[in-house]
Amino acid sequence: MRKFLGLAAFSALLSLAVPSSLAAPPATPKAGTLVIVFKDGHRQSFNLADIARVEFPAGAAVVGDAAPANPLWPSRIHFVGKWEVGDGNGGTFFITLDENGDAYRSLREIHGAWKYVNGEAQITWDDGPLDAIRKVGSKFQKFAYAKGKSFTDTPDNVTAAHTTTPRPI
Repeated sequence: MRKFLGLAAFSALLSLAVPSSLAAPPATPKAGTLVIVFKDGHRQSFNLADIARVEFPAGAAVVGDAAPANPLWPSRIHFVGKWEVGDGNGGTFFITLDENGDAYRSLREIHGAWKYVNGEAQITWDDGPLDAIRKVGSKFQKFAYAKGKSFTDTPDNVTAAHTTTPRPI
């Protein structure tokens, strides 16, 4: 009977310890690993030494902070935050880029949406104009486009852009 009670107590203790260890928050990813975060929030890590290549179906969008296609481009996460930019007339204003794709402009307090495209932040404002924040050499610049223009047109003005929330490139 004594052995039975000891075994029962040990089993109870073990059954309490295992679920608490499984509920621990995920550890910070180690160098040399690829971490995939699924829509339901669970994570899976892979050792990069075990991966030959990563394939995506044609036309599939990569979301999150995926590495840019060109190693000289800053990553998407580099653009998230508050930027001080020129207005084209000698003044400055702020553009805030949220991780979820929302954008806010302090000049006339306008909302917009932004996307990471080819190493730059492309912002479409709700009132029509477009702005792009691009890395040019070792600095960043804001390219402004009037309503009706596209990001491939000649910009109406180009001014300096400085992040107030610096992140590694």
